[in-house]
Amino acid sequence: MLLATHTGQPHEAGLDEAGRGCLAGPVFAAAVILPPDYNPTFLNDSKQLTARRRETLRLDICANAVAWAVAEASPAEILEINIAQASYLAMHRAVAALAVPATHLLVDGNRFRPHASLPHTCIIGGDGVYRSIAAASILAKTFRDERMHELAAEFPAYGWAQNAGYPTAAHRAALREHGVSPHHRMGFKLI
Repeated sequence: MLLATHTGQPHEAGLDEAGRGCLAGPVFAAAVILPPDYNPTFLNDSKQLTARRRETLRLDICANAVAWAVAEASPAEILEINIAQASYLAMHRAVAALAVPATHLLVDGNRFRPHASLPHTCIIGGDGVYRSIAAASILAKTFRDERMHELAAEFPAYGWAQNAGYPTAAHRAALREHGVSPHHRMGFKLI
């Protein structure tokens, strides 16, 4: 069972990202502040859920969260500042977009670029430990998948509707055949 809070503060925000290891598309991040009693069935790390269950939970999280926000960093920003810094940038943008200010940031992972005015705690595997981080992982993943489906309609050769920009054999074969798109991460080893 996932934990409700790390600090006991009512506006603790869970943070997570999606798309860090992809060859194409932006990296997304979400920040979520949940009510203390929010504990829907099946809430978990997004990687442990089916696509259908993630979508159902996305609607529930968006409807019931105290506040939530999703943000991104572009492939150009990833190239300019590197993927780790771009992930932190997307997280900071999500925190800035929260309708209710956070009092503490609970970050999935072991590293984070400190926020100018908010304390944070990094939790390795946090999306499987805390509800707010699990909720953030679901929002980051579903919103990013949605964006990759939109980009797949424009660039169908790469199979992004199926691989979400990750380095599958089919994606790499499409890169060899068609070259790069404007959405590929040029600083990454693409082939």
